Amino acid sequence: MRKPVQLSPDEIALVRGMVIYEDAHILALNKPAGLSSQGGRGQVHTLDELLWAFARSNGKRPELVHRLDRDTSGVIVAAKTKPAAGFLGKAIMARRVKKTYRAIVAPGAPEPASGVIETPLRRVEQGREAHMRVCEPDHADAEAAKTTYRTLIQNSSAALVELEPHTGRMHQLRVHLASIGRPIAGDARYGGALVLAGEAVPRLMLHALALEFPHPEGGTRRIEAEPPEDFRRLAEALFSSP
Repeated sequence: MRKPVQLSPDEIALVRGMVIYEDAHILALNKPAGLSSQGGRGQVHTLDELLWAFARSNGKRPELVHRLDRDTSGVIVAAKTKPAAGFLGKAIMARRVKKTYRAIVAPGAPEPASGVIETPLRRVEQGREAHMRVCEPDHADAEAAKTTYRTLIQNSSAALVELEPHTGRMHQLRVHLASIGRPIAGDARYGGALVLAGEAVPRLMLHALALEFPHPEGGTRRIEAEPPEDFRRLAEALFSSP
């Protein structure tokens, strides 16, 4: 069993304030941008460590069943029991979990405005950092990747797009959009714009809007989290009529 992490009252309040759904099997949270899911290298606790705030008297605590990039906001789910973790893990492996994202991309809308990107990706290690790159299907390190996208709002400078990854490669959405010349705004690693229409882009403009998955008790659940204020503010500045 992992050693419990001591959390401050502020940290406990923070993670409890993220909860958007809870039942006997799962805990869903709306993760803020800037918080690592797991494996952070700083003094700040990761979301995985913050889940000790929900530990029961027997020492058991919820376990994340998937991850979001540190700078991505939105829905993330943890399993409260070992059977639930196994059930959800199998559903993810079987691609029975539907993930829906929103992103602000630039310049303008992708061409075509809706479509499917199936360019393979490969992982590249650079020191302590890892990047993903598009590659040819016959490359020795090629990993299949598939993303569906559709444009919701657009103008000459940017577009709001909805994304569905059908595979779970690291940085998949970010690299796929960059590969078609529409990197996600604020994504300095993959060429995203840092200023749009005179507005500073505060971070990676990628939000995990919804998660739809089979539930351990049967049926399916769809859990949604509205984009945070910084995302909404930039979208309004870009797309609201004058």
